[in-house]
Amino acid sequence: MDQLAHLYHDHISELNRRVADVCQRENIAGLIIHSGQYHRQFLDDMDYPFKVNPHFKAWLPLLDNPNSWLVVNGQDKPTLIYYRPEDFWHKVNDVPQTFWTKHFDIKLLTKADRVAELLPKQITDWAYIGEHLDVADVLGFSSRNPDAVLNYLHYHRADKTQYELECLRRANQIAVKGHLAAKQAFYNGASEFEIQQQYLSEIGQGENEVPYGNIIALNHNAAILHYTALEHQSPDSRYSFLIDAGANYHGYAADITRTYAFGKSRFYELIVAMDKLQLEIIDMMKPGVKYVDLHVETHVKLAQLLNEFGITTGSVESALDLGITKAIFPHGLGHMLGLQVHDMGGFAHDERGTHIAAPEEHPFLRCTRMLAANQVLTIEPGLYVIDSLLNKLSDAAKASINWHLIDELRPYGGIRIEDNVIVHHDRNENMTREQGLVD
Repeated sequence: MDQLAHLYHDHISELNRRVADVCQRENIAGLIIHSGQYHRQFLDDMDYPFKVNPHFKAWLPLLDNPNSWLVVNGQDKPTLIYYRPEDFWHKVNDVPQTFWTKHFDIKLLTKADRVAELLPKQITDWAYIGEHLDVADVLGFSSRNPDAVLNYLHYHRADKTQYELECLRRANQIAVKGHLAAKQAFYNGASEFEIQQQYLSEIGQGENEVPYGNIIALNHNAAILHYTALEHQSPDSRYSFLIDAGANYHGYAADITRTYAFGKSRFYELIVAMDKLQLEIIDMMKPGVKYVDLHVETHVKLAQLLNEFGITTGSVESALDLGITKAIFPHGLGHMLGLQVHDMGGFAHDERGTHIAAPEEHPFLRCTRMLAANQVLTIEPGLYVIDSLLNKLSDAAKASINWHLIDELRPYGGIRIEDNVIVHHDRNENMTREQGLVD
């Protein structure tokens, strides 16, 4: 934790610098960042699991304390208004005493509706950052989530501090342990549900603590891009396993995908080829490269792969022109990663929020920015047999597809391989593989 404490000091300094800059530009006194509050389930007396405001957890790894607040202006020491009610129904968190607490003036709040007593008096000079606009209204904020402030913060969030990079490395380290355990469970004959339980047990995080709902897909279910059904019964025949699962460390996310074949087969050979393709794309990453160009090049490489395996019989150019690769690889190459799995700022050209739209022919791409040092992105090419997309292809496209091979591959579902990569000035750091997940 000593290393993290050292890095955290510089992290807070950078966040203060950003806030001071944007507040001066927008002529506001500072930001008051709300951690959030519980959402009650409809017609029930229970709440949904609490998810903290990402702008709040950017400052400190406090993920489970609703009704807390940060008061920051970039000049003064940040204030944390820490909610600690008197409550005999639920566990009340202790006042934090850890590496980050010395960087905040901590004030205790015992009743959520009394927070105004601890906030700045001239509240109209400050901007509210959070989702509960009704609370902001009651408190008297006139500036709520101003676009200029959010655009600035989202744009600069892509530039990770060294503290953030270390948190992301540790998130990958945790997730890799889970992936290795899940892989073993697959080969041991576990069901999707059992694999999920093994994964969560290995990383020590519950379903509401991981950064997103894990995708644990056996056989044809791997062709469903966001499959989360988790069958309890193990299938009679075991062909393939696709796992897209992450982990959380201090609010930062890992997002990793691997695909396995149960035995040696053409599908196994495709996995090996897709792994090679993915690493070739990662090798192309460097400052000044457009992420859109990486996505387009992935389609070119995929078209070549389809030809090499005899899945398509036309030229590489025809596979692209006829939309075959888009039917087989329908999602984007990846996205920015950080405080959120699909981190903000992926479409921002500048700190004013100028939008870089995804190309019309690739509408599902989640990042269009030019790469720069200290950015963190996922690279996740895919190859799937999705009948609804293949059926929509033109007759010319269908004529150049080897449908016998499609029929052979259909029970396996599909392939996705995803790593989490830091772009440095002179190299790429593949956090996922450096933590030991190499196949």
